[in-house]
Amino acid sequence: MRIGTPLSQNATKVLLLGSGELGKEFVIEAMRLGIEVVAVDSYQFAPAQQVAHRYYVVDMRDGRQIKNIVYREKPDFIVPEIEAIDTDTLLELEKEGFTVVPSGKAVKYTMDRIGIRRLAAEELGLKTSAYRFAESFDEFKQAVKELGYPVVVKPVMSSSGKGQSVVKDESQLEHAFKYAKENARGKGNALIVEEFINFDFEITLLTVRTKNQGTLFCPPIGHFQVEGDYHESWQPQPMSEVALEKAKEMAKAVTDALGGYGIFGCEFFVKGDTVWFSEVSPRPHDTGMVTMASQNMSEFEIHLRAILGLPIHIELLSPGASYCFHAKENGVAPLYEGLEEALKEPNVWVRIFGKPTTRPKRRMGVAVARAETVEEARRKAREAAMKMRVIENGS
Repeated sequence: MRIGTPLSQNATKVLLLGSGELGKEFVIEAMRLGIEVVAVDSYQFAPAQQVAHRYYVVDMRDGRQIKNIVYREKPDFIVPEIEAIDTDTLLELEKEGFTVVPSGKAVKYTMDRIGIRRLAAEELGLKTSAYRFAESFDEFKQAVKELGYPVVVKPVMSSSGKGQSVVKDESQLEHAFKYAKENARGKGNALIVEEFINFDFEITLLTVRTKNQGTLFCPPIGHFQVEGDYHESWQPQPMSEVALEKAKEMAKAVTDALGGYGIFGCEFFVKGDTVWFSEVSPRPHDTGMVTMASQNMSEFEIHLRAILGLPIHIELLSPGASYCFHAKENGVAPLYEGLEEALKEPNVWVRIFGKPTTRPKRRMGVAVARAETVEEARRKAREAAMKMRVIENGS
């Protein structure tokens, strides 16, 4: 393919919808290949906006505002980085000839848990947890009654664990219902109630759809979540070959159904040789930040190459791990301390996302490390992250 010159009439242009920490790393990779990047988010000075050529601040759930930017910029690729987008507008733009990554269908289905669960379980026949959908509190109580305690409750439209909780008894019903409703994204008002799976571990299988190399897979990534939000990940996750092959088969089936080119974060529950499909994101995955240390190509470089139709060669350099550090309070223009201590060990890196504001539990950065074993990499990443201190109101 041909790459133009940024900020010229022949530029190869990417419009990034969502400008968080994952988008920031993607923009850096795009810059290395001479791609012009326009970053969009709902707030100013988002991480990816800080490294892009230009940026816009709009309500991305307002399709009119998205279209206004697309018609003005005329990008070669529209790359969604978050879920809180008017997905119907992306489908319309795709019909008009714009390229949505990986596809308009993929973005719409994966934001809507009703759509993706029915696609996986009912159309493709993949093994999933038992589930019900509910809008009213009465429907919610009935769904829980049918599935039995404990259950997992999530908004049908959300991301990064927002609105997710585990309900163990009747006393938690009202809080779980309200919490899920308040943290829903997009236009969806329904909840998904899922059977609780007593799994051994859960994985992210980064799955890459390419134009010329078929479907590729990164080694499985294990991860640990707190309240549904990723805190730590490691690669590779030890698992049986039988379970890994089942996960690959399911990942290929669901990504083929969604179509397009790029990287998908496919999540699975694993117990022995049994594998359940959980979710899929049509973009780099937060747990995949470990690939910045563990692989020859990070998930961000892989995503870009898949979009552009360039050769991809995935190699695990060594076991790796990532561990996040968070803010504790609301604040503006935070300061960071502890870098000297965090970076004392070799093969440890810190990524400060540069978010302009803080709030309790907000992810502000990540430490990544590589080592000879997964256990050692996890120790190094965890200890480095623990040494980072976020001062919420810096001066």
